[in-house]
Amino acid sequence: MSSSNVVALVMAAGYSRRFGESDKRCAPLVDGRSLLAASVANAEQAFPLLRVAIRDEDDATLLGLADNTPLIRLHQAHLGLGASLAEAVAALSQDARLNRVEAVAILLGDMPWIQQETLLSLQQLATHSTILRPWYKGKPGHPVIFGRTLWPALETLSGHSGAKDIIRNNASHYHEYHVQDAGTLTDIDIPADLAAPNAIPDEA
Repeated sequence: MSSSNVVALVMAAGYSRRFGESDKRCAPLVDGRSLLAASVANAEQAFPLLRVAIRDEDDATLLGLADNTPLIRLHQAHLGLGASLAEAVAALSQDARLNRVEAVAILLGDMPWIQQETLLSLQQLATHSTILRPWYKGKPGHPVIFGRTLWPALETLSGHSGAKDIIRNNASHYHEYHVQDAGTLTDIDIPADLAAPNAIPDEA
C-alpha cells in the first residue's frame, strides 16, 4: 500500500495522572522539544498524512505543536481512551480530504522513539481489511494499524477500554509484525521514564 493511503493518528488527549501534577505532553526532552512535539515530529517523518487528537480545551502552542499541525479536538476525552478513539476515528471518517485513505495508524503521544524503519515497514504492509501490530521481544507495541473496514468498530468504543476487544473479535484480520525496535514499547508514564531512550540503541 502506498504510504499516502495511511493516516497517522497521534492520540494525545489523555490526562496522564501517573505523571504527576504537570502536563506530561509538555515535558521537555533533552533537545528542548516537548514530549508531544517529539512524538508528532517522528510520526510526521514517516506519514505524509497525519492528525493529532487533543482535548477540546487544549492550547496547541503550549503543547509545543506547530501552528500548522492538523488537529482533531475531542469533546469526549474525559470519558476515557475508548471514547477518545471513537470520536477521533469518526472525525477521520467524515474528513473528505481522507476519502482515499485505507488505514489508520494509531500512535500514542508519549512514544517518540519508534524507529522510522518500523513505521515505514508497517505502512507498506497495511491494507484496508487488516489489523497490524508490531511485536518486540514477545510483547505487542505501537502503532496499531487498522484497515478502514475496521473503522466502524473503532467508532463504537466507549469508556476507558481501548481496542483490545476489536482485535480479539477480528482475529482473522490480525497480523503481528516482529521488529527489533524497543521504541515500539517505550512510553512515558512517570518523569523518570524520560531517560528511557538512553537504553534503546543497544536493544534495538
